[in-house]
Amino acid sequence: MTDQIRSLEPEALWQHFADLNAIPRPSKKEEKVRDFMIAFGKQLGLETQSDHTGNVLIRKPATNGMEDRQTIILQAHLDMVHQKNADTEFDFETQGIEMYVDSGWVKARGTTLGADNGMGVAAIMAVLSSDQMIHPPLEALFTIDEETGMTGAKGLEGGWLKGKMLLNLDTEEDDELDIGCAGGLDLTAELEYAEESSEFVDLHFFQISVSGLKGGHSGIDIHLGRANANKLLARLLLQQDELHQMRIVSIEGGSLRNAIPRESNAWVAVPENQSDAFLTTVQLRIEEIQEEYRTIESGMTIQLVPAHSSETLVPVETQRKICLSLMGAHNGVYRMSPTLSDLVEASNNVAKVQVSKGKAVVMCLIRSSVESTKTEVANALHSVFSLAGFSVNLSGDYPGWTPNTDSPLLGQAKKIYQQVHGTEPRIVACHAGLECGILAKNYPGMDMISFGPTIQGAHSPDEKVNIASVSKFWTYLQEFLKEIH
Repeated sequence: MTDQIRSLEPEALWQHFADLNAIPRPSKKEEKVRDFMIAFGKQLGLETQSDHTGNVLIRKPATNGMEDRQTIILQAHLDMVHQKNADTEFDFETQGIEMYVDSGWVKARGTTLGADNGMGVAAIMAVLSSDQMIHPPLEALFTIDEETGMTGAKGLEGGWLKGKMLLNLDTEEDDELDIGCAGGLDLTAELEYAEESSEFVDLHFFQISVSGLKGGHSGIDIHLGRANANKLLARLLLQQDELHQMRIVSIEGGSLRNAIPRESNAWVAVPENQSDAFLTTVQLRIEEIQEEYRTIESGMTIQLVPAHSSETLVPVETQRKICLSLMGAHNGVYRMSPTLSDLVEASNNVAKVQVSKGKAVVMCLIRSSVESTKTEVANALHSVFSLAGFSVNLSGDYPGWTPNTDSPLLGQAKKIYQQVHGTEPRIVACHAGLECGILAKNYPGMDMISFGPTIQGAHSPDEKVNIASVSKFWTYLQEFLKEIH
């Protein structure tokens, strides 16, 4: 199907996207794609550098007649979220993404597509390799590790970039110009316990699995009311110790902080004389959940099946603390913005749960466009987990990007958009994390906007990019670089 992708229009952009998606590039494993990008710049004979963090910068001189214009920075991130369906065999560290065309969209087979932010990267590559486009002096900045900490943007030193205007190509609606985003904060709660032996009790073992959820981007999709697999699993487990003397063996749910959990599994045990009642009770809870989410999560599957025995169990007191804290931890929208219509101000994603071998770990990602609200959400979660005896660590804090509606760059961007498309763009801020807030810290006074093609299902195996919107995005970018002054 790669040939089919390469033949799409605009061909130059899709060719580069296909080349990029052949390179493994999960977050924190960007060595191969970084080397690929450095080789790309040098093959074009362009000034190409890499900093100590791993970011790549390629400079391209202005075309004839554009030398007196200000330098424009084009920016995108090299890494991608690595999510796959449970039944998909795929190694993100060694394999390229398998793509195909379906009804006007490009999708991937059972994995994330990497259009976030591969479309932005490919567009910049197409600009750099073109000998036909008209443009001012360019600096192409490719950052690393945007999806799991924004360490590339954080590590970018002041003074490396010369331009004063930056185009971030990392948003996902082709009729939007983005001028603001949320900041983020990672919360990790840990609880150690002494495992108990199961060999002196006659137990039946079961696996409870939640799967088939839509998942999605924990910022952009958080307001859609989609189910969180970890929260559903906690709901199924709560009170089963009191009702049926259930014991937890282990829990494994979710994967990445920035992806709404689609799958979660628990291995449990109940006394032989309680197994029938336990099955009945859990089945009733499953039916309740499926009815509640039937219009949102049509692909939801919740199963309770026999499992292999285990020699160890989580102590009753510990499993109670785990279940209560998971139920008490806020998940989803915390507050809507009182000033910007339909914008989520603050949220939390209970992203990953691991309980095994004497340790329980819960990982969350807090987002907020207001620093004080971000602190409030963190304190609320800290309180819940601390009361349950967990130790809590906060890390990976990064700032939001404050909207500037008086931006001169925005004024030109709106005018050019209207000239190209004949309509007004929507001026928005998003609940996702963009690198602009961090870049603004390192480069005070830099004028920035963000735009891109239409991408749906980012951070999930349902990710897809609209083919027509890619052409629209590319046309606008070309005209933007020609007209901007």
